[in-house]
Amino acid sequence: MTAASHPTGCLDPGLLRLPFYEDHHRDLADRIGTWCATAPELAAALDGTDHHDTARRLARELGRAGWLAFLDPAAPPEVRRDGDHRSVCLLREALAHRDDLADHAFSVQVLAALPVQRFGTGEQRDRYLPGMAAGEVIGSLAVSEEQAGSDLSALALRAERVGDGYVLNGTKAWVANGTVADVHCVIARTGEGPGTLGLTAFLVPAATPGLAVEEVGMIAPRAFAGLVLDDCRLPADAVLGRPGTGAVVALDTLERARMTVGAAALGFARRARDAALTRARSRPLRGGRLFHLDTVKARFAELEVQLNAAALLVARAAWEADAGSADFARHSSIAKLHATEAAQEVVDSAVQVFGAAGLVQGSLTERLYRQIRSLRIYEGASEVQKAIIADALVPVRPQPSGESP
Repeated sequence: MTAASHPTGCLDPGLLRLPFYEDHHRDLADRIGTWCATAPELAAALDGTDHHDTARRLARELGRAGWLAFLDPAAPPEVRRDGDHRSVCLLREALAHRDDLADHAFSVQVLAALPVQRFGTGEQRDRYLPGMAAGEVIGSLAVSEEQAGSDLSALALRAERVGDGYVLNGTKAWVANGTVADVHCVIARTGEGPGTLGLTAFLVPAATPGLAVEEVGMIAPRAFAGLVLDDCRLPADAVLGRPGTGAVVALDTLERARMTVGAAALGFARRARDAALTRARSRPLRGGRLFHLDTVKARFAELEVQLNAAALLVARAAWEADAGSADFARHSSIAKLHATEAAQEVVDSAVQVFGAAGLVQGSLTERLYRQIRSLRIYEGASEVQKAIIADALVPVRPQPSGESP
């Protein structure tokens, strides 16, 4: 059964029937699908020309609708379970199918809140998470630098201990929500040890003196920025986790986020495939329809295989994480790698089916083509995921002398 068989068209009900999911996941899928298809508040928030303002409006609407409520530590258990990995993946897939900016607003808010949830003190959680759950406080995760993307050991932004606090100097690059965030989670070098052992996470309010934001224009307009920290002074209680554990904070967050990037890619890909299928079945060609060409039918068959494989890999990764598997990070990388690469292929094929019409600026396929490209880089590029997956393989047991492998 395809996504188009679902009442709201954005999620695959056949997949949801698999044992990976529980009844509350199926209920969540119905609710988010209906909201994406019918909510006038969402449509109004997306109907803007300033992507910075749109990011703020979307965060507020997501908060008002309750889709971020699981971030609040005071939320009841039945609400907090909407924040398990399977639920977040379903939410991202549905939102991405509806609109890139809706998914972006949701995903970055969750990405920024996750380290506070998992490593914050009680006071830090109480200070930030209720506002983030309401969509009134927007967060960002600032890890990358111009010369240090996936290599955390190369991070250079410094945080020096001065009196009873810290002074931060340096820059961060490619910060999602950087222009609109009220608080940034910044990974800085404090020098407790070499490489990744000398990193610490800090919560830096956007109003902190010495912090400047420089907007970055992206291929798909979003609220991205670079951060410049110039003698930026923070109190000791701005440390998130313990000094020297910044790499743990960053890696734990990214490992849990990667599978959700795969889910978003799946949402983009499903929408592109559905649009292309409608086009191919309706466009006249040589006395029939474009879909009737053997080469076109074969391509759609290949895309269906890609989509099903991606969906299953994402579902497994999320299930492994929710089950507490020690191996979930490998599955998260596998899901992200395959789903994002497959989605790029699906969207490219959709453009091909539309022909010249698929290249028109502002068309669905043109927007999807720009939007999908970034997912192969976010939370670790595809090449990085391949290295992670290979490094996680169990070493082959040496064979006794004379025994063939």
